Amino acid sequence: MNKTVLLFLIFLTIFITDQAIKYAFVYNNWGYEGSCLSFQLAYNYGVAFSMFSFLKEYLKYIQLALVFIGVIYLYFNKAVLKEYALPIALLFAGGLSNILDRFTYEAVVDYIYWHCGFEFAIFNLADMIINLAVGIIIYKQIWGKNKEEV
Repeated sequence: MNKTVLLFLIFLTIFITDQAIKYAFVYNNWGYEGSCLSFQLAYNYGVAFSMFSFLKEYLKYIQLALVFIGVIYLYFNKAVLKEYALPIALLFAGGLSNILDRFTYEAVVDYIYWHCGFEFAIFNLADMIINLAVGIIIYKQIWGKNKEEV
């Protein structure tokens, strides 16, 4: 299978799965209360930890502009796109899914609540995928081949 097709399928699978889960929480009142992990609907009007929620309606347009700038950057830096194709596909899947939430629900739909030993933010699958992508990029930067010695 062509690498581009595979990356697009990964993108699409993550995007559709995240949107389907969010739809189920919003319209079917899904929920589960566990001792360490709960699933409950929450709306995030900001970004991570509700930062920038004061931007309200403007936030989704700022995020779209950042995605557009990222696409332009990758268009002119094909070596970066080639080197980081998987994490870029993951970033776009998670990021665009959360941006779609802002247009659909006026906020990002979160539903995973970790509270084992300490209270943590409520997040979603897209957020986990974005963190995975960042982790892959950091790993490749530190331990990737073709790394110049400093």
